Amino acid sequence: MNIVKAISVLGSTGSIGTQTLQIAEEFPGHFRVVALSAGSNLSLLVQQIQRHQPEAVALADDSLLPELKERLGEVSSEEESFKLPNLFAGPEGLNTVASWDSAELVVTGIVGCAGLLPTLAAIKAGKDLALANKETLIAAGPVVIPELERTGSRLLPADSEHSAIFQCLQGTPWQENARLSTGVPTPGLRRIQLTASGGAFRDWSSEDLKNATIEDATSHPNWSMGRKITVDSATLMNKGLEVIEAHYLFGLDYDHIEIVIHPQSIIHSMIELADSSVLAQLGWPDMKLPILYCLSWPNRLETPWRRLSLAELGQLTFQSPDTKKYPCMQIAYSAGRAGGSMTAVLNAANEEAVSQFLQERIHFLDIPKLIEAACERHKSDHNIQPDLDEVLAVDKWSRMAVKEEVSRASNLIGKSDTAA
Repeated sequence: MNIVKAISVLGSTGSIGTQTLQIAEEFPGHFRVVALSAGSNLSLLVQQIQRHQPEAVALADDSLLPELKERLGEVSSEEESFKLPNLFAGPEGLNTVASWDSAELVVTGIVGCAGLLPTLAAIKAGKDLALANKETLIAAGPVVIPELERTGSRLLPADSEHSAIFQCLQGTPWQENARLSTGVPTPGLRRIQLTASGGAFRDWSSEDLKNATIEDATSHPNWSMGRKITVDSATLMNKGLEVIEAHYLFGLDYDHIEIVIHPQSIIHSMIELADSSVLAQLGWPDMKLPILYCLSWPNRLETPWRRLSLAELGQLTFQSPDTKKYPCMQIAYSAGRAGGSMTAVLNAANEEAVSQFLQERIHFLDIPKLIEAACERHKSDHNIQPDLDEVLAVDKWSRMAVKEEVSRASNLIGKSDTAA
């Protein structure tokens, strides 16, 4: 007899959230959706509520709550079997859904540092998490790890690279404990190799990047993702952030976590064990597989999905990343080695710089310059063991630092144009 796992999905209308709910629909005998949170896409959220009938729903923006109530009221009047969920809104509402009593596993699909507080709420409630929100560990690793140790919550990585490492570790001595993010080195693990597609500019020269547009940067050759993470892939900052996350998840120092360009995105990451064996996890570039493994762990479910054919692929290729072309990668390594509050500065500066780029206020090549400038300014205030309030304050400061730099540069350009 199957045991149905109750799940809460944070960010249900985003890429991770929608794919999680698709999996729940494909495997109704295994998963039951008990809680949802979303941003502003009410039309999709209402459809999700109709389909899954969760016990609780939260909106990040409390001003949208009246409209959601009205729409759900219309559904209730048309469908006799429809049961209105408990509705919440704002930061406290997100925390409520994240720690919803009947949920056994919380899928954290909220993008950026906005997902940090509800993720912490889930950990404090002792929930296991399918972690798709990198920022939880990158911005607040020193805060999160003690909470995990205190509550016994487990982080199951939902992104493809860390899921690959997690899957390769099954059956190793580490598996006896099966706890991630304790900060303790993983027994028998010598090296991690994170694979990177190379992003939208994989086949561009460094010189050509001066002509990069938003459309160019948001067109990924292999993966279907949100705009922010697609830009991160184009700068390779996504790999830099994943290096920091891998450090917290698996306890290796930064000298033993490497990045390798793998254009086909078939090997999702590799580990080298103490005896020099190298293990890899392979699959088509599809986020549903790592999400499913989080939901079903420690079991595996049979799927009708497309099976991998190495003969069809023909070849798999690898190369070292170009540090000149991808300066964000080295900036991330430096911030990771500094540790403490520096990674929170890195993460927030990157989020804001990418946002400025997507708003057409800066050029693509300005992104690493702005991030590095914020990290440099923070050195005098760097704290190796920040608490949550400090992490949040540093996050706010870093975003403002980037905005101020963009504004200053714009003013200089404006004055130069006027003088001309």
